[in-house]
Amino acid sequence: MDVERELFRRSASRITVVAHVFGLLALVLLLVWLLHYRGGLDYDSENSYRVFNVHPFLMYFGFIFMAGEGMMAYKTVFGSHDVKKLTHMLLHLLAICLGVVGLCAVFKFHDMESMEDVYSLHSWIGIGTFSLFCLQWLVGFATFMFPRASKPTRERIFPWHISGGRALLYMSICAALTGLLEKATFLDLHHHYESRLINFTGLSILIFGILVDLSVAMARYR
Repeated sequence: MDVERELFRRSASRITVVAHVFGLLALVLLLVWLLHYRGGLDYDSENSYRVFNVHPFLMYFGFIFMAGEGMMAYKTVFGSHDVKKLTHMLLHLLAICLGVVGLCAVFKFHDMESMEDVYSLHSWIGIGTFSLFCLQWLVGFATFMFPRASKPTRERIFPWHISGGRALLYMSICAALTGLLEKATFLDLHHHYESRLINFTGLSILIFGILVDLSVAMARYR
């Protein structure tokens, strides 16, 4: 049994490392796309498209990546339970704060371009995911942090909290991929390199999410 647990521990550790590799790769590819092909990002710019570029950057790095880091920090990092729980909570709170700025950027872009808000499947999935993520955080904070529920209640909610977090991770990835597809459809891509860059960015985000989920799942066997 001890040998089996050690194998699961090593497996989870390797998966966690590879998850970080793909998470950072997706970030680099996204920045190359936004900075090299789309003119950069600036929330206070007079250029509406530079304002918009803040949205994909923060919704991936600020929301998806940080949320994934929060999940792995709790399940795959050695340390005291209280420290891991606090880190998990703070990283998810940071994801929410940066996600709010990312959402504000796209609404500001729509105002500057006189466009309708929340009209696409991407926006429906994105708004739904973000709203449920905030609700998940609030319920988790009240149940496990402060004022903290009774032990039987925590034990009942804990499996739902884990399953909900993993579901929300995939929902956020779905929102990211539909967003990239939507943007690629609307943009006039002058070079096939940009199209491939968008595809590789989407694949890297997807693989990152899968590896985060696997890392968390394998860590249960510690």
